[in-house]
Amino acid sequence: MLVCVPEVLSKAEVADFRRIMDAAEWEDGRSTAGAQSALVKKNQQLPPDSEVARRLGQRVLSALTANPLFIAAAIPLHIFPPLFNRYASADGHHFGIHVDNAVRGDRLTGLRIRTDLSVTLFLSEPEDYDGGELTIEDFYGSHEIKLPAGHLVLYPASSLHMVTPVIRGTRTASFFWVQSMVRDAHARSLIFDLDTAIQALVERLGRDDPETVKLTGIYHNLIRYWADV
Repeated sequence: MLVCVPEVLSKAEVADFRRIMDAAEWEDGRSTAGAQSALVKKNQQLPPDSEVARRLGQRVLSALTANPLFIAAAIPLHIFPPLFNRYASADGHHFGIHVDNAVRGDRLTGLRIRTDLSVTLFLSEPEDYDGGELTIEDFYGSHEIKLPAGHLVLYPASSLHMVTPVIRGTRTASFFWVQSMVRDAHARSLIFDLDTAIQALVERLGRDDPETVKLTGIYHNLIRYWADV
């Protein structure tokens, strides 16, 4: 399941993020890569334990927990502290085809999560750079993702994916992982589809319509059945 979530951050928030990030110190992005990923990764990132990365990451987490579409799609149990990277055309930055690590650990908090979902939150406008598409492989083929600043994409961490070389400008983003309460990807997709249908019915019939109430009960019982908490 690949879900795009619009306007997680406002344009003003993105501009403030970029102002803070542009003044920060950056490091080689391979410092947080696994053994296989490090062979194909060439970018920069904010040091994950830095005050800047933690402060901006907390702002991202606050925005996520207030976003109904993100919550509906991810059904999050744990969200890894957001990281921040940039790809500059002048340095030939790219990230070759890879799969994210199955488990991620955070040194500061001791949090360890199973990476069910990968997330990229775009912090550069598409017209500000050429190349740099997030390319995700799934059962239905290859998908190239390049969203407006402030929007994010959520996709299975088990997917093969890559960031194509940036050939003009700079691509800046936040990236992180989610451990969902619903481990099974197919079950999570069905629950999301049901939730989407219920919200459409609420718009048409109201939240107290008997059939809407019944379907809402089914939704919660399915989560109760599948949840791993």
